[in-house]
Amino acid sequence: MSKITPYLWFDSQAEEAAGFYVSLFKNSKILNVTRVENSGPQEDMTVAVVNFELDGREFTAFNGGPFFKFNEAISLNVDCADQAEVDRLWEQLSAGGEVQQCGWLKDRFGLSWQIVPSRLVELMQDPDPVKAGRVTHAMLQMIKIDIEELEKAYRGD
Repeated sequence: MSKITPYLWFDSQAEEAAGFYVSLFKNSKILNVTRVENSGPQEDMTVAVVNFELDGREFTAFNGGPFFKFNEAISLNVDCADQAEVDRLWEQLSAGGEVQQCGWLKDRFGLSWQIVPSRLVELMQDPDPVKAGRVTHAMLQMIKIDIEELEKAYRGD
């Protein structure tokens, strides 16, 4: 077990959310589902806790009822290798959710994600502040991050 494990509060969809998330990432799996009869605020809530891994990192999902909601104060950042990975994750995670600026989205459970290609970070860290600035300006205009458009901005096209 990791020393620090993100703990995600859901109304009653912990098992559904964990199953969805592990279907999206390699090296991911459900580790344990703790079922307790009538464990939550609703009489039929039997799944209390789901322990799972996303790409080897442990998470815990908890069915705690409708008392707390996710917000943008915390998000999960996904480092994507290429545009195909950005596109795939963007499409799957945003389905039924809400897209936002600069590669951010909320999934259908309300959890915020940042879908970021590695190339964006490389371009923004260029030692030439003019090039890095053009890339940053281009990214700030985007919803889903587009690597080709970032490269054009970097070159000054």
